[in-house]
Amino acid sequence: MIIDFASRPPLAEFKVQTSHMDNYRRVYRHSESAVASQESASSLASYLEMYDRLQASRVVLKARDARSTMGFRVPNETVAQFCRNHGSRFIGFAAVDPHLGGDAVAELDHAVRELGLAGLNVQGFEHMLPINDPKLMVLYEKCAELQIPVNIHCGLNFSLSSKVIYGHPLALDDVLTAFPTLRVCASPPGWPWINELVAMAWRHPNLWIGLSAVRPKLLGTPNSGYEQLLHYGRSVLKERIIFGSGFPMIPVERSVDEVLALGLPEDICRGWLHDNAAALLGVTM
Repeated sequence: MIIDFASRPPLAEFKVQTSHMDNYRRVYRHSESAVASQESASSLASYLEMYDRLQASRVVLKARDARSTMGFRVPNETVAQFCRNHGSRFIGFAAVDPHLGGDAVAELDHAVRELGLAGLNVQGFEHMLPINDPKLMVLYEKCAELQIPVNIHCGLNFSLSSKVIYGHPLALDDVLTAFPTLRVCASPPGWPWINELVAMAWRHPNLWIGLSAVRPKLLGTPNSGYEQLLHYGRSVLKERIIFGSGFPMIPVERSVDEVLALGLPEDICRGWLHDNAAALLGVTM
């Protein structure tokens, strides 16, 4: 049984085709080609069947809203409708444009209270804002009020339209100190600042680390830069590492197999693949 914390259905309304993602297509061309060779890349029926086969209890879908900076949006309504159509397995995270100020806060409130979305997705590099920017801090405050988790893009981004520094994990310290009850997942998992992200998660008990869009085998690969995630993820952070495939950037089943191949004890492996995300999301079986 798994929870996939990062997935995108193979539907046109979920796809982002703006030029700021062009360099992502270069970086992920091999893994995306592996996905494209599978029927699930283009067929909704096969996508849904894949998660049946994997016994996924939950799959997290995320809206995106960068209207002011990158000129695109995957609307909250689109994500909410998919979740309504396909059952409780699918959990939707909202997105709002932080440059809209109070309107963004109101939109987040509506997305949670009226549309039934269960978290907030923040992609700071697309907003051209650091993780601790005041425009984002007011949204985190609203999330704490609504008692919903936040997914925050952390680490390197490959968009040549933005800056890498927007994802530096040390900025999480300001967020988690200001809002000590806020549940946060930092994903992708912080590379090339893995040590800094590990330190933040050790320091703050309400910070999880998501493996989204990263091949899990890299955690066990010498000199990859990800080794500390495996070291601490087996010990002090064993309840804070969560699985996310990043589909269709990376194949889901291959990623699950690579987690299983890391040689983790059974209980820790179960935590990474399911239980830790369930705690973040506040869900039960």
